Amino acid sequence: MEEKIYQLALELIPGIGDISARQLISYTGSASSVFTTDRKVLKEIPGLNSRVLEMLQDHKPFEEAKKIVEDCEKLNFQIHHYTDKSFPQRLKETPDFPNIIYTKGNADLNEDRMIAIVGTRNATDYGRSTTERIIEDMVPLQPVIVSGLAYGIDIHAHKAALDQGLKTYAVLAGGLDKIYPSLHKKVVDQILEQGLIISENPPGIQAEAHFFPARNRIIAGMSDAIVVVEAAKKGGALITANITDSYNRVVFAIPGNLNNSFSEGCNQLIRSQKANLYRNVEDLDYHLGWTAENNPVKTRKLLGMLTPKEQQVYELLSSDRNGIPIDMISVKTDIASNQLSAILLNLEFQGFIKSLPGKRYKTSY
Repeated sequence: MEEKIYQLALELIPGIGDISARQLISYTGSASSVFTTDRKVLKEIPGLNSRVLEMLQDHKPFEEAKKIVEDCEKLNFQIHHYTDKSFPQRLKETPDFPNIIYTKGNADLNEDRMIAIVGTRNATDYGRSTTERIIEDMVPLQPVIVSGLAYGIDIHAHKAALDQGLKTYAVLAGGLDKIYPSLHKKVVDQILEQGLIISENPPGIQAEAHFFPARNRIIAGMSDAIVVVEAAKKGGALITANITDSYNRVVFAIPGNLNNSFSEGCNQLIRSQKANLYRNVEDLDYHLGWTAENNPVKTRKLLGMLTPKEQQVYELLSSDRNGIPIDMISVKTDIASNQLSAILLNLEFQGFIKSLPGKRYKTSY
């Protein structure tokens, strides 16, 4: 717990953002080492100004950090630092991930399958019924449904997931003790039975307007893909979709009535090719390799039966969910193209990988 206080204190120092904090930890080895390393050594770190070095000697961040830890213990909140195994690895793959997140609940932040479902706060009957159908169809795949607890499509996605017995995670803009909207507290109680609530803000922080775009990047970063059910030309759902696209994650959108303003955003995403048209779970199979038969435990056992070169290719493809061109696979594995073609064909025949348009390949699991 002492290291956790150092981790929090480092984040609370004015002038040290997430990237600078990671740079300091990378240089010294841990958050506690940042505070104990000789100042002359720290001065050698590029971009670190003298003001920050002075702040490292200030006791105020430690007092604030201890208060946060005490509050979290009282409220049964968990604190996850990016160096912890419990930290969501999908989120860690993004360029602007927060160094610390807070959770309440007992579920795993690194579940095998996680998909975000978001949309307008002004959901129509079409949007609500579509959300229900989408989630009902996903039940055999057993994904975690991630959303933002907002009015409209978000809260309907959480409720539909609960109705279908699926885990659902709600990402909040404020602290976990400041549920917003407050009308959704009963839904949060249901979510916590088998899911999580998540925030990058410590206890006591209200959900202010400028926190919502930051909240949206966590929804995008924690998910394998996102489905936008209804969205106007502007709004949080479109922001989340664009963030997801910038992370090279898969974006799906539900097309809507051309005369419905709450479908303009979805239609525009599809028209601009930022989103794939979502029709049914077969689209998840095509883009993500998600099928009800895929069993991660069984897959790991089968991987042990592959040849070393086949394992090398599979591990490379596992590093990029969007697929890798065959020429890049050859370069990165140093396997001749004729031999590589045979390996890819064998892996595809066994169901380990899928071929995509443009001579790209990705894993099936």
